[in-house]
Amino acid sequence: MSNLPLIVFDVNETLLDLQTMEPVFQRIFGDQRAMRLWFANLIMYSAALTVAGCYVPFTDIGAAVMKMLADTQGIEINDADKDELKEKFSTMPPHPEVPAALAKLRDAGFRLFTLTDNLLEVQTRQLEHGGIVDLFERRFSADGVKHHKPSRQAYAYVEKELGVDASRLCLIACHTWDTLGAVAAGWEAALIKRIGNDVLGVGPQPRIVGDDLNDVADQIIARHEGRR
Repeated sequence: MSNLPLIVFDVNETLLDLQTMEPVFQRIFGDQRAMRLWFANLIMYSAALTVAGCYVPFTDIGAAVMKMLADTQGIEINDADKDELKEKFSTMPPHPEVPAALAKLRDAGFRLFTLTDNLLEVQTRQLEHGGIVDLFERRFSADGVKHHKPSRQAYAYVEKELGVDASRLCLIACHTWDTLGAVAAGWEAALIKRIGNDVLGVGPQPRIVGDDLNDVADQIIARHEGRR
């Protein structure tokens, strides 16, 4: 049995290019920077609803947050806008280095999985569209446990499904809130510093930090050399 950690990936922005969503927000809000405000609020309200004990599917929260932000500016959102948001979110392309970096990790003997707040069908469409779905042994959704990350229950769900201790798992994500939750749950974690994301100087820290997935993959492979 391999001594290598099982690697679990966040999907949105970590693997897929969130910036390709900007044209939707440029058209509706007249400012592509509104995308970042929308995504930050999407994460905040998914966490707030989870803490409050009210599970809502991630894409439903996304549509509601877009309408909320539009309402604050007197902008009308219609069903076509919501449909466009969902379509663009479901078809974001991978970051350029992602396919080769994933293949490098798998070829080095690491087993690869995903854990995302997306519904399983949304995640599957994203990864199929990006041509990387077959690189993962299994895909997990927070919907399976009705707790969005960084809730402890989301990470425990993966542990239970894979039948392993928390110490056997390593999360790769570009969001500090996600690596914080994973490390607090007993996992290792690696942070990718995508645009607008960096290390938070308080709380549980990721063991590895890199500029892109290729950088992180090289560090993980080097760290575990000889353990295969």
